[in-house]
Amino acid sequence: MALSPSTPALIAQQLREAYSGKNWTWVWLKETLADLHWEEATIRIHNLNSIATLVFHINYYIEKQLEVLQGKDLDGRDKDSFDLPPIESEAQWRALLDRLWKAANQWLALVEAMPEEQLRQPFDRGKYGNWFRNLCGVVEHVHYHLGQIVLIRKMIRENNPS
Repeated sequence: MALSPSTPALIAQQLREAYSGKNWTWVWLKETLADLHWEEATIRIHNLNSIATLVFHINYYIEKQLEVLQGKDLDGRDKDSFDLPPIESEAQWRALLDRLWKAANQWLALVEAMPEEQLRQPFDRGKYGNWFRNLCGVVEHVHYHLGQIVLIRKMIRENNPS
């Protein structure tokens, strides 16, 4: 009889589906960002963040959590999570996306290998609750900003049909 997936593996599956597809909402990052060019990704509509800024922001939290997963101390500040360096070419935009996919794959591998009992352990000395709360929180965070990206993309494409 096959063993059920562990809770960490189930949490990892939630993030994988937010990035690569077949999640409950049927919207995911790879498909949403696939044909977006750097000019579109950097457009700001009204006072909204650009899509590129939101991608950077999503990845900032994944990378910071990844550092803790790798045994390092949490070293990040919320205000830094929107400090996207200027994107001025397709190559820079694609590099940002490559960084997003790479960090997610590393996060997924470490979470899938996590022992179940670690979920109840303090995350970064308990300052932000336990691992379960933080792993689920980052999945929720991705979905929240993915929704924003989808709406901003629609606004951009309606204003600039190609």
